[in-house]
Amino acid sequence: MQNVNIWSEEFGAATDEPILLIMGSMSQGVLWPDEFVGLLTAGGRRVIRYDHRDTGMSDTVDFAAHPYTWDDIKDDVYRVMDAHGMDSAHLVGHSAGGLLAQYVAVERPERVRSLTVIGSSPLGGCEGQVIMRALLGQPQPEGSLPAPTPEFVAFYQALIASPPPQDRRAAIEGMIAEQRLLHGTGLPFDEDAARRLQERIYDRARDLSATVNHRLAAGANPDFEPVGVLHQVKAPTLVIEGTHEPAKPGHGALIAEQVPGARLMMMEGLGHTLPPQVHEDLAAAVLAHTAPRDQ
Repeated sequence: MQNVNIWSEEFGAATDEPILLIMGSMSQGVLWPDEFVGLLTAGGRRVIRYDHRDTGMSDTVDFAAHPYTWDDIKDDVYRVMDAHGMDSAHLVGHSAGGLLAQYVAVERPERVRSLTVIGSSPLGGCEGQVIMRALLGQPQPEGSLPAPTPEFVAFYQALIASPPPQDRRAAIEGMIAEQRLLHGTGLPFDEDAARRLQERIYDRARDLSATVNHRLAAGANPDFEPVGVLHQVKAPTLVIEGTHEPAKPGHGALIAEQVPGARLMMMEGLGHTLPPQVHEDLAAAVLAHTAPRDQ
């Protein structure tokens, strides 16, 4: 399905080095914190962030009538780049956004100036299946990616078994609880800031329930991820993982092992979110990695 309107916004000068921020599954682009974006633009970068289809202010899709797959979500990356007139850009992806960025770097290397993946899993590792087996209490086959933490599994098992929230207040409380879990235990959790963020996410969504279509899209194309292709990545690659990652612990090292010349950066205290405590260090790392290189 091609005729989906994708919301995006751009910061910085049009002549600066372009960075496209790609957020994870079921997540709005504003989860890239304003302060982090501001640090990047202050460092001389043109920054674009966007809402995936079925999130935030992008179009929602009647999935039963117009089903799509993660190939379509991946192709939205190209559509955003094209809409902003970018033949190529530095891709910075978080979680499943890092997976999409890896795929683009393999599929269209001429469009990727550099690659940064944060809290992500290696392309071809079938991370979604690992999480699903963990939630179902099934053993992981030999050679699978490391499973999420027991706390992560227990939280989402309880969430799946619970009835959906009945009003805005209950929904936001649940979203804050999820953010607390993903934040991890390495840094203090600012509940007031989390509330402001989740209220923003709730209020700007066209239909918050439409995010479940990303799960349906994954089921529609379980073979989305090509296997054994990360050695084809030509873009300079930075892999960032938190020392308190609850969802994908150890996955960053596996990406760095497979991508030629990739550098792994372990960020102390970081979980699976992007809290204020890491904005300066994270921005500094991305700015250094996206600095113009000698031709």
